[in-house]
Amino acid sequence: MPTIRLPRPDRSIESYTLAPPRGFPARTERPLTRIAFAAAHMVADPFADCDPWLAPAIDWDRTIAFREHLWDLGLGVAEAMDTAQRGMGLDWPTSLELIRRSQSAAKVRGGVIACGAGTDHLPPENARSVDDVIRAYEEQIEAIEALDGRIILMASRALARVAKGPEDYARVYGRILSQVKQPVILHWLGDMFDPALAGYWGTGDVDAAMDTALSIIGDFAPKVDGIKISLLDKDKEIVMRRRLPDGVRMYTGDDFNYAELIAGDGQRHSDALLGIFDAIAPAAAAALAHLAEGDEAGFHDILAPTVPLSRHIFKAPTRFYKTGVVFMAYLNGHQDHFTMVGGQESTRSTLHLAELFRLADKAGLLSDPDRAAQRMAAVLAVRGIA
Repeated sequence: MPTIRLPRPDRSIESYTLAPPRGFPARTERPLTRIAFAAAHMVADPFADCDPWLAPAIDWDRTIAFREHLWDLGLGVAEAMDTAQRGMGLDWPTSLELIRRSQSAAKVRGGVIACGAGTDHLPPENARSVDDVIRAYEEQIEAIEALDGRIILMASRALARVAKGPEDYARVYGRILSQVKQPVILHWLGDMFDPALAGYWGTGDVDAAMDTALSIIGDFAPKVDGIKISLLDKDKEIVMRRRLPDGVRMYTGDDFNYAELIAGDGQRHSDALLGIFDAIAPAAAAALAHLAEGDEAGFHDILAPTVPLSRHIFKAPTRFYKTGVVFMAYLNGHQDHFTMVGGQESTRSTLHLAELFRLADKAGLLSDPDRAAQRMAAVLAVRGIA
């Protein structure tokens, strides 16, 4: 196995020898017992003649190929979400083009897909009232439904800015849910992922916010497939999923505690809509296949080593997790460069990337160790470590 020189926090350099990969299957052949969406990243085009901070440049072929990889593994694709740098480099027109292309590819591949509808074409500072927010949601939903897209109703920065209290959230969500053509997945994204969403549901008190969200879901349960919460607090998720109406799913967005939440507590379990499933897709699919066979020990055996990697990728500032997700795609050959939309490859330190490499290796997730070592060495060389 290859050996590579990696930096350590004390400024020393260690010789690190990689372990053999676990060799997870490239396809899942049997139905799974959990619904599992991977929030998929974008592959940037490093040859585009544009300034990364000002306009997104997308390699469409590699972007769609990655989604086909997820579908082959039996995972669904959560499209145009924050993992795809939605609102953080990816604008609404490009998001809609992404949704159009992914919807077409899903039909050919037989893949499951759900698409993010938000209000990001309305700058929060330009929103004057909740009516502006409603119109913005309606515009995106209409465009996605015209493509036969299933909706993930994303949290709105504009709504967080203009809402006076829980009643404004009830008004906006009530109006939208009364109109959608098929049940949607709601998305509660904590402010650790996006500081502009602080106080969502009209309060900074998480328990009170949960009450508001549950009240809205209860009033419109036939229009709600489920809710994804990303609070990185497993106890809050467990409390909320026990209070959901029958037939409404909890989709975990907890990239710290996903294994135990998906396994369940003997009463209810969480399905999954996770950014980390982009980075660990082969392991996630293999683990879910074991769970579908009733082999919970095998499920945990595969996923347990991925949890330290996920907690590292999603460490504070959590909003920079996309860098680690794309770095994993680069190491594993899903793209030939470590370039991101908006120049976001610069948001994590060299030490962070080195530790990510170690943790990915320990989880058996580097599918070709020689390639991974060569690519890690190339990134280190650019950052001054020969």
